[in-house]
Amino acid sequence: MSSSPPSRRRPLRAVRGWLVGRSLRTRLVFALLALLALVSVAIGGLTTVALRHFLIDRLDAQLAPATGLRGDRPGRPAFPGNGPGIPPGLPSGTVVAEITDGRVTSARTLTNSASNAFPDPRSVPVGEVAALADLPVDTAPRTVDLGDRGDYRAVARQYWDGRVRVVAIPLSGVQEIVWRMIAAQFGVAAVGLLIAGTAGALIVRATLRPLNRVAATATHVAELPLDRGEVALAVRVPVADTDPRTEVGQVGAALNRMLGHVADALSARQASETRVRQFVADASHELRTPLAAIRGYAEVARRGRDEVPADVAHALRRVESESTRMTSLVDDLLLLARLDTGRPLAVETVDLTALVVDAVSDAHVAGPDHRWQLELPEVAIQVPGDAARLHQVVANLLTNARVHTPPGSTVTTTLAVDATGAVLTVADDGPGVPVELQPEIFERFARGDSSRSRAQGSTGLGLAIVAAVVEAHHGTVGVQSRPGRTAFTVRLPHPTADA
Repeated sequence: MSSSPPSRRRPLRAVRGWLVGRSLRTRLVFALLALLALVSVAIGGLTTVALRHFLIDRLDAQLAPATGLRGDRPGRPAFPGNGPGIPPGLPSGTVVAEITDGRVTSARTLTNSASNAFPDPRSVPVGEVAALADLPVDTAPRTVDLGDRGDYRAVARQYWDGRVRVVAIPLSGVQEIVWRMIAAQFGVAAVGLLIAGTAGALIVRATLRPLNRVAATATHVAELPLDRGEVALAVRVPVADTDPRTEVGQVGAALNRMLGHVADALSARQASETRVRQFVADASHELRTPLAAIRGYAEVARRGRDEVPADVAHALRRVESESTRMTSLVDDLLLLARLDTGRPLAVETVDLTALVVDAVSDAHVAGPDHRWQLELPEVAIQVPGDAARLHQVVANLLTNARVHTPPGSTVTTTLAVDATGAVLTVADDGPGVPVELQPEIFERFARGDSSRSRAQGSTGLGLAIVAAVVEAHHGTVGVQSRPGRTAFTVRLPHPTADA
């Protein structure tokens, strides 16, 4: 089993890491540029190799006749004069060497002087061209490395007297042309990639524009409050973006079908909630009269002239107590039903400071075993709203603190103003709200200890009413709780302060 070496996998991981989280547009343009770069490298590489072979073939064509111009017929010296002769027509830098007994005995080269444009043969130290002695004598051109002199294309031929003649043409000109070709290819490829990247980005942006509209539709739907109230889900993907012949059109059509199903489900949910709310409102309204009658008759019977047995008196007191508790429950349900239907509350200027003082005073009377503390600003805080409902909010928070903390606990009510509005905080040092109950503490009939709550007369609707009334006043309510401290915070917008 073979695997890629770590050095090769590392760049791929870096590229994948860079692409993670990038937009589809960026990844498409990057893929286009990478593909074009690979094609450019392949074409440039093949072109460069072909050009180099062509130039070397031209040098080989020059070498072929050069080895047979002198000394190729018996009776004539192979190398007349003081050294090997250089055939005409060869480029500057050509080396012609004489090899005897496997070593270079003499060598000459063509050079262009500044004063003479014609090549002038000069002697070359045999040590610089000693590598020519290793060439096979078969008249086949080969590339030879002559050290500091560079690479040469050389051919060796043996003559009638046993001596060997080597002609070597430098490859520096070929290499210079090849490097210029590579530089030109790199410049053209860079300009081409820049143009292709710009054009590709524009084309991809135009191509993905329908997908952006589909995403915008989905985002708009996601921002709608679908969890409550009547929802008119009329948002749809434009018809132009639902063409089933395209991938984006298929996504748009599927999203429209899904939105249609969601709209039908929301309509069914809204109709069901409306029926339930109407039933609760009607039932609560109808129950108030018989409950008042039951409570009244029980009180009359208990206070009648005739003495009733003790067990009957106890039963009448229980009937009166339970009818009172049930009347409170019916009133709470009726209030929630009215708030659910969006019935507007009374809007007037409410002195929140005086309201909090009255509510804490009432709580002190109802819970003398608790320690009640009040922290108020130096100025009176006024907010627009329904005074009766805001008083109910404060009273319910104080009642919740009293009911769910042991005697001797301290309940601190703080009223302040910050940049967002009026801030009311009711904090206690009781055992706290269980962690699993905190997310649903403002839901209806949510109780941490049902047995204790029922013993204290709680209906489980107090905090639900707080949340509903605060929301109707365009405010927010939250809770932070841990053992030893529980704080309910109400924020109401647009406060004014009077000195």
